[in-house]
Amino acid sequence: MKKYILKNIDCANCAANIEKGVAKLEEVKFVSVNFANSTLTVDADNTEKVKSRIKELEPEVEVLNLDSNRDFVSKSELAENKWAIIKALSALTLLVIGLIFEEEIHNTPYQMAEYVIFLTAYLIVGGKVLKSAVRNIVRGQVFNEHFLMSVATLGAIVLHEMPEALAVMLFYVVGELFQDIAVNRSRKSIKSLLEIKPDYANLKSNGEVKKVSPEEVLIGDEIVVKAGEKIPLDGKIMEGSSFLDTSALTGESVPRKANINDDVLAGMINQSGLLTIKVTRIFGESSISKILDLVENATSKKAATEKFITTFARYYTPVVVFGALFLAVLPPLLFSEQLFSDWIYRALVVLVISCPCALVISIPLGYFGGIGGASKKGILVKGSNFLDTLTQVKTVVFDKTGTLTKGEFKVAEIVTSNGFTKEQLIDYAAHAEANSNHPIAKSILEAYKTGIDNSRINDVTEISGHGIKVNIDGKIILAGNDKLLHKEKIEHKICDVEGTVVHIVVEGKYAGYIIIYDSLKDDSIAAIRSLKGKGINTIMLTGDNKSAAEIYAKKLGINKYYYELLPENKVEQIEKLLSSDGKNKVAFVGDGINDAPVLARADVGIAMGALGSDAAIETADIVLMTDSPSKVAEAIDIAKKTRKIVWQNILFALGVKSIFIILGIFGIATMWEAVFGDMGVAILAIVNATRVLKST
Repeated sequence: MKKYILKNIDCANCAANIEKGVAKLEEVKFVSVNFANSTLTVDADNTEKVKSRIKELEPEVEVLNLDSNRDFVSKSELAENKWAIIKALSALTLLVIGLIFEEEIHNTPYQMAEYVIFLTAYLIVGGKVLKSAVRNIVRGQVFNEHFLMSVATLGAIVLHEMPEALAVMLFYVVGELFQDIAVNRSRKSIKSLLEIKPDYANLKSNGEVKKVSPEEVLIGDEIVVKAGEKIPLDGKIMEGSSFLDTSALTGESVPRKANINDDVLAGMINQSGLLTIKVTRIFGESSISKILDLVENATSKKAATEKFITTFARYYTPVVVFGALFLAVLPPLLFSEQLFSDWIYRALVVLVISCPCALVISIPLGYFGGIGGASKKGILVKGSNFLDTLTQVKTVVFDKTGTLTKGEFKVAEIVTSNGFTKEQLIDYAAHAEANSNHPIAKSILEAYKTGIDNSRINDVTEISGHGIKVNIDGKIILAGNDKLLHKEKIEHKICDVEGTVVHIVVEGKYAGYIIIYDSLKDDSIAAIRSLKGKGINTIMLTGDNKSAAEIYAKKLGINKYYYELLPENKVEQIEKLLSSDGKNKVAFVGDGINDAPVLARADVGIAMGALGSDAAIETADIVLMTDSPSKVAEAIDIAKKTRKIVWQNILFALGVKSIFIILGIFGIATMWEAVFGDMGVAILAIVNATRVLKST
């Protein structure tokens, strides 16, 4: 998969044409053109053929490598706008002169001067539009905005409405200029969210520190980060301590304290002190690199609304053209008193107002703004299709451990049985769990103050979903849940114990159990309350026993919960919910590693606390860069705001255009008003699309 910058792509229809044209090449397996940030993503055997095809489709568009000058938009804009303004002012001057002296010229022997003045101005300002229309017709791409404007204005000239033809072309070109400025401002505001990429790294080598590109730094190298500098690569602090600004990654405004041996990520800003960091990942594999790639590629997964509008515009323009043609010829043919000139003029007005620019430009910008605004809050959405799906979510299913709880287990109580002591119980439990990375195992090891003697441990067997079987000091030890006791037919008196429990069996004899508690996250209760306030059902899935699950569910205010679930049981529960919820969507929130199958199966998979987690970023549809469950409700709010603004643009554009089309048919609207209406709608829709960035 390769990615390129498309320079000079200022038309959403052009982007759609490129994507459609390149997709037809046999060598191309995948292609996506992102109009919002001017990029092309393509998987092809021969990229030179792709570039040639783009040159055929859109000669003015340049295909640049991703590492080319990233600032091309602002620089080329300045140069292009300069000439566009000069042309517009020249045409405007000639228009004013022509209007002032129109009557005198028209009634004198110098009548030809009228054509010279208006046609010269028309060609100055509209030459590029006419050229594009002709070029597109030659390629078989007839129905686009350039064609509509060319037909409308040339028709006006034929009807001897030359001032009007010039004015319409002038206003169209000026409107396009304002539209381009609005689009590029939107792009800049969106791209500014992605400017968290570090520019350099202070590499420490042989006692010296030198500035290098982050891409040059290798795993194991040491870098120095001064106060106020951005951390360029993921690593571990070897020297120093500081407060880190993580807002660019997580949306958190409160700085995070970092000390020796703490992990830090590229993109964080060192607010105080001097840090020496040992690099643990090369830049290409760092969290920041993956985040940038994720956000920039998000709009390749288009929402149904975007796909609909692209298809709608493809059929809408031809329908309008043929509709205008019938409008021009049918009334005069059917009614003898009607004049061809009147109805041709009305048809030209309809052509002018019918441009679909407002829709095809503002909608992708709206979605990209929503994705960009969400990333600013520490919510990474992998595609605009997932934003749309979030608006339909009526059930949110939470994994418990590490999602609603902190995953920081503490041994709360040790209960012995059959003559065993507490010391024996914790000793056997600690040695049984010695090689496990599970949070419960870690809590037991923390409670066991004495060091582990690995020479005592032999024949470790993990029993999936039940526990562990191990030989310690020549004795067979079982450590696990109540299901393990029943599976091994171990006699015991108590099955339901409040909290998370680990039962211990020594040589087939029940020795007792250890109760472990996990505390809720600070905003878990508020998160559930917020979702309920939106009318969304909340469900909890856990591998805990019934008693523990009931305690946590009660604290959280969750009415529905499922307990003693293995990973495959969680998938089964999601399957049942998906089949029973009909058109309503189901979101699953998990830690992104253990819950990968469920994240993949849900309508929307949301990974919690996945900063730096490869599994979460790969599997989930949405990645929350903090451990806050409240971000789920926030993500739904952002999705709803985005969709609201997108539909505002659709209804506003279609509504205004419908009114002007009706006015044009009845001869009330003029071409001047039509072009103002068309360009005004486009610019307002683009400005409205950028509002989602500020509202998130």
